[in-house]
Amino acid sequence: MIVRALKCFWLTSLASEMEYRANFITSTLYSVGQLAGTLFTVNVLYSKNYRFAGWSRDESYIVVALFTLLDGITASALSPNLSRIVTHVQRGTLDFILLKPLDTQFQLSTRNLTPWGFPNILFAFGLIAFFGPRIPLTWYAYPLGLLSVTLSILILYALWFMVATTTIWFTKIWNATEVLRSFIEAGKYPIAAYHPAVGFFLTFILPVAFLTTVPAQLMRGTVAPYFLLIEAALAAGLLAVSRLFWKWAMRYYTSASS
Repeated sequence: MIVRALKCFWLTSLASEMEYRANFITSTLYSVGQLAGTLFTVNVLYSKNYRFAGWSRDESYIVVALFTLLDGITASALSPNLSRIVTHVQRGTLDFILLKPLDTQFQLSTRNLTPWGFPNILFAFGLIAFFGPRIPLTWYAYPLGLLSVTLSILILYALWFMVATTTIWFTKIWNATEVLRSFIEAGKYPIAAYHPAVGFFLTFILPVAFLTTVPAQLMRGTVAPYFLLIEAALAAGLLAVSRLFWKWAMRYYTSASS
């Protein structure tokens, strides 16, 4: 039933979005510009004899690639869904979702899929395919990195969903969402690029390090494999908390028809 629902959701959503094909071209050009700017920044830093501690230039590019991959998946799957939770609450359309037989959180999290993040996903795989052999990465680094990035997506989803859930009490949470997105932007560079205090915050308070830096370190083999278990435990814990938080928030939801 879940697979059929996802197929129906995504095919309908993609068909609707592709009516505006010019957006795909615009999205691609934007992705190219954004990626070129990030690569240029890293290149300028290394050309001036600056380096992120413990990271070569090509290894830093892998972090950029993983961030680009995460950004693409966010644009295609997370943002189109989680950013609409506020709208559902404000307009009362959440009532219609609650009445459907499917789980409400599942519907809110998977209903929409857009192609606008696909260029970033393709660019990310291209960067990994190009710079991976230059480091060089072992053959098993690629599936290990893919598994770690999957956990990163779950971590990001749980954090974003909890922020979006607060709209049950505060209908204007765009600022909080933008703050979260700005912190996530820090993941485009290795955490070693930041001041130790900032690095501590981005690792142990807001786990941005686990979104890109840790997956890159696992691919490089510079951290022990058990870090993957830590990342998995963090993802599972945050998912459980986001679920409980949603259930608790629903107790305070006032139907638009009441």
